[in-house]
Amino acid sequence: MYKSISGVFENGVLTLSETPPTTNKTKVVVLFLEEMKVPNKRQPGGLTRLHHLKEKQMSLPDDFNEPLDDLKDYL
Repeated sequence: MYKSISGVFENGVLTLSETPPTTNKTKVVVLFLEEMKVPNKRQPGGLTRLHHLKEKQMSLPDDFNEPLDDLKDYL
């Protein structure tokens, strides 16, 4: 019987995406495919760069840090 299970090999550890079909001692074949690309994490200033690309003006209102009227009963 042949059963294909995908997984990820990282830092010397193989993590399978599902449970193998047996717990008995079994021959396996491991096929290494191309390396996975890790998506870039957010970078500080990313919004500023996006701002220049879209040519939109962004600003905060002067009362940004003032309490909201909707919450005045709770403050």
